[in-house]
Amino acid sequence: MAEIVRMPKLSDTMEEGVVAEWHKKVGDEVKSGDVLAEIETDKATMEFESFQDGVLLHIGVETGDAAPVDSILAVLGEKGEDIEALLKEASGNGTAESKPEASKKEEPKEESIEDSEEKSEEKEEAVEEKAPAASSNSDGRIKASPLAKSMAEEKGIDLNDVNGSGDGGRIVKRDIEEYKPSSKSAAGPAAAPSGQENFSEEKVSQMRKAIARRLSESKFGAPHFYLTMEIDMENAMASRKAINAAIEPAKISFNDMVIKAAAAALKKNPKANSSWLGDKIRYNDHVHVGVAVAVDEGLLVPVIKFADSKPMAAINEEVKEMAGKARNKKLQPSEMEGNTFTISNLGMFGIEEFTAIINPPDACIMAVGTIVEKPVVKNGQIVIGHTMKVTLSCDHRVVDGAVGSAFLQTFKKYMEN
Repeated sequence: MAEIVRMPKLSDTMEEGVVAEWHKKVGDEVKSGDVLAEIETDKATMEFESFQDGVLLHIGVETGDAAPVDSILAVLGEKGEDIEALLKEASGNGTAESKPEASKKEEPKEESIEDSEEKSEEKEEAVEEKAPAASSNSDGRIKASPLAKSMAEEKGIDLNDVNGSGDGGRIVKRDIEEYKPSSKSAAGPAAAPSGQENFSEEKVSQMRKAIARRLSESKFGAPHFYLTMEIDMENAMASRKAINAAIEPAKISFNDMVIKAAAAALKKNPKANSSWLGDKIRYNDHVHVGVAVAVDEGLLVPVIKFADSKPMAAINEEVKEMAGKARNKKLQPSEMEGNTFTISNLGMFGIEEFTAIINPPDACIMAVGTIVEKPVVKNGQIVIGHTMKVTLSCDHRVVDGAVGSAFLQTFKKYMEN
């Protein structure tokens, strides 16, 4: 008997999921434990396994589309089984959420040509070849798909110079992509008109939606204030050089030193290692440091747990491993939970100083800038030194100025000694 497979809730904050890829197609046999699809949540892209045997009779959410948690993802059953009544019943209003795969043979709608840029290349070309021609050759005009005409205009390509490979010599997308200027246009494609306005749009990913929601809630819900301190990095630079010479081939970075020093400073200043819980404040004895990692779609924060008890070499290995997972969308929700304090470091991008938005449920986040070579005063003399600025963003409901300042003084002492 056919059974509905629903969109799973793969994280505690997930409200909808996007199907990144189907591993099975309609008509395929599915065994319990087989990976049905990859689903993008607000935190990561995760494999979704089937919990039952059967034949995939229906796909309810196409690749690239989003659907709420508990909506119809697929239907599994016996080969040839009629599932129309099941889909109608599941829809709740007598109309199936989507028709069975066997009936999805309609001509593509106008908007499917625009959406095709997010589908596979094969599907794009199939859509183009079914789209109506721009015009016929009988009146001297050029036959081209709407997408091909749009691409040619953007690239400054004269359609008169393009040979069409579609039906009846019609120009399609691949002809524009593979176009090479002929001798009569050796000077290159015509320049776009001066002052022409251009833009592109893309759907907001689940990750970007989650980032926007969480940081908006943090920025507008928590009263932020900021404390900035400049740190002499001469001893830290010398220490790093000596440590790396001693532990070759392993290496530690300045970021590893910052994480270790911040974790140690939090043990000395537990009020900065805290969370606002509405009717109470939680002071954490353990130190779990979140480390912001930039990915294509935004920002992920893997967590280094018990960072105060780990040597810098171990911190280095863990940060590198989880940063790699984050960039490959393999970071699991459990690896991004439990943070009690967060560090955001933009020093590698040459940023000298910035402020960061608190990462809930933390009460503080520390923004770390680059190391700057500049004149400094030492023992009454102006000499060349190296300094680094850090800015602590604090939730004033939990952390007062004196608490934040005490944490930074301890952090400064550890970094400079």
